[in-house]
Amino acid sequence: MFSCVISANLMRSKLPIRAASKQPNMAQFTYSRLSHLLRISANKPSVLRTGTEMKHGPACCLQFIRCQRSVDSKALQERQKQQMARSLPKQKPIAGVKQVIVVASGKGGVGKVFSVCVSVSAVNLALGLMTNDPSKSVGLLDADVYGPSIPRLMNLKGNPELTDNNQMVPLTNYGIPCMSMGFLVEDVAPIVWRGLMVMSAIEKLLRQVDWGLLDYLVVDMPPGTGDVQLSITQNIPIAGAVIVSTPQDIALLDARRGAEMFKKVNVPVLGLVQNMSVFQCPNCNHQTHIFGSDGARQLAETLGVQFLGDVPLHLNIREMSDRGKPVVVSSPDSPEAEAYRKVASAVVQRLEEVNT
Repeated sequence: MFSCVISANLMRSKLPIRAASKQPNMAQFTYSRLSHLLRISANKPSVLRTGTEMKHGPACCLQFIRCQRSVDSKALQERQKQQMARSLPKQKPIAGVKQVIVVASGKGGVGKVFSVCVSVSAVNLALGLMTNDPSKSVGLLDADVYGPSIPRLMNLKGNPELTDNNQMVPLTNYGIPCMSMGFLVEDVAPIVWRGLMVMSAIEKLLRQVDWGLLDYLVVDMPPGTGDVQLSITQNIPIAGAVIVSTPQDIALLDARRGAEMFKKVNVPVLGLVQNMSVFQCPNCNHQTHIFGSDGARQLAETLGVQFLGDVPLHLNIREMSDRGKPVVVSSPDSPEAEAYRKVASAVVQRLEEVNT
């Protein structure tokens, strides 16, 4: 428990104060936020008043303010932990799904969201997982309610059908079943919802979809560390999180926040992916580090997590993404496709380490 202790001299002054004492008294004001009472402890044991009564007290000269940790901090922390555990929703696995992998970035525009908000890294990771091991079944969930992009990236249109149990059937392309809010609204319709409606939509995307049997469900997270991230991490068990960042310092700051958020909610951070790591000129093959070099690798070392790999800044990634043809399937022999497959292999290896 942190308390703010204010020591003050009760001084005689020329102010028109009734019943001012002849000798200065020492009073101690203890102020606690949230769960504790604002109170005054004076030298006289008979004086104990709440903060609401202070307005009628004598004039005070504040000397200093300092913070201290009280002796019962451990007991308080334990009570807070128990209260939080009671208030949080119980995690319930998604039927038929073995492992959930979330792909996130602390900031939009750094690779998780790339080329007009297209979630390239999440899509190519899902395709890389399936390509590396065709025996594994992989699904893709678009959790970006405000800016759904999976339909465009995966070249999918239409509305999901319903089963007899009123479960939505994912739309499938390239062997990947996909679910997105983009299948449920018009392409140009803005989604102007408050937080509670977004949470309700996420709950339906998690619980009312007939995924069948999946070895991996890749979840494309929206940028930031807000309601959607907390809702997903609190409602379903997550095998691990993949953080995507570009090398520049401003993006790394947000990536670090994202990694710390997952650690606080007990989600294993599988590692960092450095997107747009280098640009290679298509004419002379000269390489330029437009956004800096090795920033994500250095951040991974600082955080004590694994560096999963580099993905280059390449025109082919952008063009194929806009056409709904991810590079892993449209250009499987290209260096950029190989980069995504290496990231997928590193993710599988990290999952095995986490599960052992």
